[in-house]
Amino acid sequence: MNRDLLISGLREGAKKGWSGFVWLVEILVPISFLTAMLQYSGWLHQMEGLIAPGMNWIGLPGAAALPILVGMLTGVYGGIAAMVMLPFSPHQMTLIAIFVLISHNLIQESFIQAKSGFTAGKAAVFRILASLLTVVIVARVLGAAAAIPAGASSAMAAAGAAHPSLGAYLTDWAFSMAHLSLKIFFIVMGLMMVLGLLKSFNWIPKLVRVLRPFLKLMGLNEKVGVLWLTAVVFGLSYGAAVIVEEAREGILTKTDLEKLHISVGINHSMVEDPLLFVAIGVSAFWLYVPRLITAIVAVKLWDGWLKHRPASDAPAMPLS
Repeated sequence: MNRDLLISGLREGAKKGWSGFVWLVEILVPISFLTAMLQYSGWLHQMEGLIAPGMNWIGLPGAAALPILVGMLTGVYGGIAAMVMLPFSPHQMTLIAIFVLISHNLIQESFIQAKSGFTAGKAAVFRILASLLTVVIVARVLGAAAAIPAGASSAMAAAGAAHPSLGAYLTDWAFSMAHLSLKIFFIVMGLMMVLGLLKSFNWIPKLVRVLRPFLKLMGLNEKVGVLWLTAVVFGLSYGAAVIVEEAREGILTKTDLEKLHISVGINHSMVEDPLLFVAIGVSAFWLYVPRLITAIVAVKLWDGWLKHRPASDAPAMPLS
């Protein structure tokens, strides 16, 4: 029986891993190519002056707006695809990674949250505000090391002009994409196979019991444990079916669901997505710790605000 469960879990994980990898590459390659062309043409540097003031406020050069916007609209993989084609410093990459990890794929994931006890508008606003505040604080903590170097614009322009021909530039891009895609393949395939085993052996509820003290620290009711773990491990998109189905049962209160969504909006997909940034050289510490702290503070603030307004804590209505 255990052997059958093992084979079934690995097979299902491998199947989903391959499907996920193909889906990701279909996003990754065209966005990366477009970014490379913007870099090569010099258009990106012409746009930088218009958006640099806003980026400067959060400790980033104007060019950082591209991977951030791409990440917000498409997802972490699109943000990475845009980021790796630009000459950012390690500290700038860290700040971009934090922003994108919190505020990525906003349109799709906000609607997913709207189907399971929150509203799309609140979901998007909370995540964007959390991204801005977390990045600003981390930039201050990193201090001078994260400052935008003098001549950053000219350095980026020089990087775009360093290729003697379009053919040589595209060759470098192709090798870079092949290397990144190979890393993503092994990360996604490995994680999906592990998750397949967790599901096959029904270990997720057991993990929730082990994590009960951590849920308390996060300010969450243990009744949302399975949903929280699903979002943290699988992400909002991958775990959407479980999140929606559990919310439809109507067992959880509206407050429970709101606090869950605030927390997982900041802290979902904590396994796969940060590892993708680690693969391109970003420190794991800054990918995990600031988001955890932000999520705890956000839930505590929301809980405090709720206590000062009249609100019903009746079970949430089953979702249609």
